[in-house]
Amino acid sequence: MKSFKLIPAAALFLVACGGGEPADSGAPEAPATEPAAAAAPAGPAAPTGPMTIPDWYQVDHDAKTVRLSVVAGQTPDNNYWNFNGAIRGQLAITVPEGYEVTIDLENRDPNMAHSLGISTELVNFTVPPTPDPVFAGAMTENPQSMIDATMPGETETITFVADAAGNYSMVCYIAGHSAIGMWLFFNVSGDGDAGVQGL
Repeated sequence: MKSFKLIPAAALFLVACGGGEPADSGAPEAPATEPAAAAAPAGPAAPTGPMTIPDWYQVDHDAKTVRLSVVAGQTPDNNYWNFNGAIRGQLAITVPEGYEVTIDLENRDPNMAHSLGISTELVNFTVPPTPDPVFAGAMTENPQSMIDATMPGETETITFVADAAGNYSMVCYIAGHSAIGMWLFFNVSGDGDAGVQGL
């Protein structure tokens, strides 16, 4: 049979805390240092290839308009969760600041609804970005719904003015889709650049 000896609580406290005051070594105390700030997570690298105008990108500089034909599920790659066959920021779409942008979204995924919107998210796509578009009108209807977003075989058109230069993303807001890679870079250029860059 084991026997236990009870130790007074005060003794345990002193042992746990190191007990008593530290001995004075005579050396001056080192100044307290601030902990280093956590580095912000690095975002994915944007494509740096040459700027091109593919057949699904139409720009009219006189009218200050851009029209994009974007196909969700254009290829079976990534379980059809892609925009024009590209995933994980493989494309950077650039439109000039102040232009009216029309995006025709066609869903060719045979199984799943998709959505499209322009988001401020550039780093963390593991959770769906908040469906709060950067520009008024820059998001399809019911963007998080698997039954009311743009369904297989359907098309939806959105129009907005890209009125603030900056770097943004084009995302599918349905849960899990951006985490698997259904997002591209979407940039608004203050110097009139227009087109698409690949990796």
